[in-house]
Amino acid sequence: MSKELCGVILVNKHKGVTSHDIVFKIRKLYNTKKVGHTGTLDPLATGVLPVLIGRGAKAAEYLLSENKAYKAEIKLGITTDTEDITGNILTKSDTLPTKTEFFEAVKHFVGEIEQIPPMYSALKVDGKKLVDLAREGITVERQPRKITVYSINSECIDEKQGVYTLEVECSKGTYIRTLCADIGAYLGCGATMSELLRTQSGSFTLNNAYTVAQIEEMTMEERESIVQPIEELFLEAPSVTLPDFYARLCRSGCEIYQKKIKTDYPVDEFIRICDKNGFFALGQVKSYPDGTAIKALKLFKL
Repeated sequence: MSKELCGVILVNKHKGVTSHDIVFKIRKLYNTKKVGHTGTLDPLATGVLPVLIGRGAKAAEYLLSENKAYKAEIKLGITTDTEDITGNILTKSDTLPTKTEFFEAVKHFVGEIEQIPPMYSALKVDGKKLVDLAREGITVERQPRKITVYSINSECIDEKQGVYTLEVECSKGTYIRTLCADIGAYLGCGATMSELLRTQSGSFTLNNAYTVAQIEEMTMEERESIVQPIEELFLEAPSVTLPDFYARLCRSGCEIYQKKIKTDYPVDEFIRICDKNGFFALGQVKSYPDGTAIKALKLFKL
């Protein structure tokens, strides 16, 4: 890179590659090792994948909003070990519900629900990924987790074949594969996910996302121009602009007491910390014996 970049690149992931494959490709295209991503997409899945570059690579742990939106295709009458169409078929059913019955069933999955994470996932148990255990033929007990499905809109593609689309808005940690499987179980016929497109991740949508092929065709200057500010990850947090003196203290690791800068945000609130040149750190309000203060968690500009 001609300069040290810090920001977010929106990649429109293509089918057949892992999220790690995308990270590896971006490392090569931008000639840097400092690259990470904000949420795994399976090889079957396509769509928006925010990729973090430079000092922003470690920002993922501080993401404030990770709500997602997807468009999926669900196939009724079949179950697989991976809960998607790439897996081994476990059961088949020739008795399929009507589209009216399907639409009614989907309504039961809107709101706060519990999901049992699939074995074929990147979650770890005792330091080992579930997917690695699954490939060894090992199944372990997983505890259900609460997730929120804010909305589901569905359409019928082929009632006779049991093929439908689902447009889902949901909280972080939601497995659309598992949602499809659970809908199938509720209907008694089984189901698996056959397609998945992520249309939104946090505040990012496909509108400003680029395919790897498009990025490959760019000059380095053009590649650098599509890197969005890391601040875009934290727009839900209020911002505080510090005078030069306090900005220097903040960069040095000092807490900035709110009474000194005339702010009064609640304890644990995340704060976008700025100076006269703009955003430079994500902070959080902490409680101290002498009052509450803003403490930088992560510096993105020195």
